[in-house]
Amino acid sequence: MKKITEGTAALYTALLIVVTFIIRLFIAAYTGLGIGEAYYFRGALHLDLSYFDQPPLFFWLGGLSIKVFGLTNLGIRFPSVLLFAGTSWLLYLVTKKLFNAKAGFWAVLVMNLSAVFTVPIACWFQPDAPLMFFWLLSTYVIVDVLSITDEGRTKRGAGQVYLLWILVGICMGLATLSKYHVIFLFAGVFIFVSANKNQRHWLRHPGPYIAMLITLMIAFPVLYWNYKNNWVSFVFQGSRAGSSGGLHPVWFLRSIGGQCLWLLPWFWFPLVKQLVVSFKKRTLSQSYSFLFWTAILPLVFFTTVTLWSDLQYHFHWQAPGYMMLFMPLGYAIDKSLSDPQKARGTKRWLIFSALFTIITIGVLCIDEVTGFWQSYGPKWVVSLVDKTPEAKQKEIDPTIQGIDYDDILTRFQKEGWMNNKKIFAGATRWWLTGKVDWVLKGQKDIICFNDDPRNLAFLVDPNKVVGEDAIIIDQGSPVSVNNDVKPFFDSVKQLPDIAIIRNGRDELHLQVYYCTHFHVPATPRENLPLYHQLTGRPPFGK
Repeated sequence: MKKITEGTAALYTALLIVVTFIIRLFIAAYTGLGIGEAYYFRGALHLDLSYFDQPPLFFWLGGLSIKVFGLTNLGIRFPSVLLFAGTSWLLYLVTKKLFNAKAGFWAVLVMNLSAVFTVPIACWFQPDAPLMFFWLLSTYVIVDVLSITDEGRTKRGAGQVYLLWILVGICMGLATLSKYHVIFLFAGVFIFVSANKNQRHWLRHPGPYIAMLITLMIAFPVLYWNYKNNWVSFVFQGSRAGSSGGLHPVWFLRSIGGQCLWLLPWFWFPLVKQLVVSFKKRTLSQSYSFLFWTAILPLVFFTTVTLWSDLQYHFHWQAPGYMMLFMPLGYAIDKSLSDPQKARGTKRWLIFSALFTIITIGVLCIDEVTGFWQSYGPKWVVSLVDKTPEAKQKEIDPTIQGIDYDDILTRFQKEGWMNNKKIFAGATRWWLTGKVDWVLKGQKDIICFNDDPRNLAFLVDPNKVVGEDAIIIDQGSPVSVNNDVKPFFDSVKQLPDIAIIRNGRDELHLQVYYCTHFHVPATPRENLPLYHQLTGRPPFGK
């Protein structure tokens, strides 16, 4: 590659975006849906004002996409791939505004090499892709209206100022429809304005308040849906930050380590360094001040709460904060490449990072599709990841969760269950219910028999299938079948397992139960949202 200059940075950024866009189209098309994606799938079929655990925009986009491209892996993922291409271009534009065009290119390159961004955010059917896009689109307009690049000294006509604030409101509204994380952008901008003397006049200007009003108007579907459903989405998300009793330093360390691995350590440490640099320079440069305040809040909040709340493996929740830090990192790379003493080491670091990401993504995608690691890779690697009893016994490769369980559909078709309108489907976990639902392409009503059905409780009314039979799928939890399935049926008979086959290899077994005559259990089951619905109440709340 020729040397990146101010004149060529935009071209090289565009080429990078086009190449990665094409690569991601193949990844999106030929890899299976993960458990989260499959769980979200029915929301794209059942469009609503909002949903249990997420705002509605990515469901709406997914629903539109499958209407255009069909009910396929690429069809439901295409909006994420397209939006991340837009996110990359916006990152270039904002970085160019705050620093320079060369820094913009390097910021985009490093973000596209970071593990959590390059596939999970950029390819998967999740709310993160629209969040990142509209977060950066909002940032672009905010940087413009606050004239951050010249320390807030730009004078504009009143009409132009109000137009920009209206655009801020629209962009922030769409970000709010994407994911609740946008609250940290609101708060970060407010602190930035309050902390900088020549920006404080905006606190007295009608523009920001007009933007907030527009944001609330656009976010009205989320508010109204929650009002009609006992504010369940806010309660659910808020409860995840609640205390599990005492402090848990192990969870905290797991969160930090997970973020490091998700971003890749050779990016994570430089990003953390840029957070420190931004803090130190916040009083000298409004660009650094703005980036510090808009990055620090999601990083600190979602990491600190792990001291008392088990956020499990949601290491991507801090991603918006890291995304803002790619900008000063891009500028730092540009300066290092201009320094003869640092240029060689920086080039080696970039080449190593590119090769590692390309090779690793390639290996993981090939393994997900073919399962070659089971035949040619060290077994102890996969056993470290999944510690369930079944995994220890069969050395389950965790990438099996990323293939589509098409053998379920094959079994349903073979037994005639697909064409039997008096049979519905079900499973004992929300994520397994999603995997079943996706391979059946939403053609069967489906119910999650568990105290944590999440969004699935709102997408199928169980009262409409009372009296029907069901095929229940389970994965190694017979206790759940006994406790949460059998009370709802006259009889439950276990049938031969469904073997999930990948590339000719039997890798996973799912248990199958034929259940007759679905009904309200004789003994109350107040812990199950399903029971609430069958007795005329909403699944959650009073």
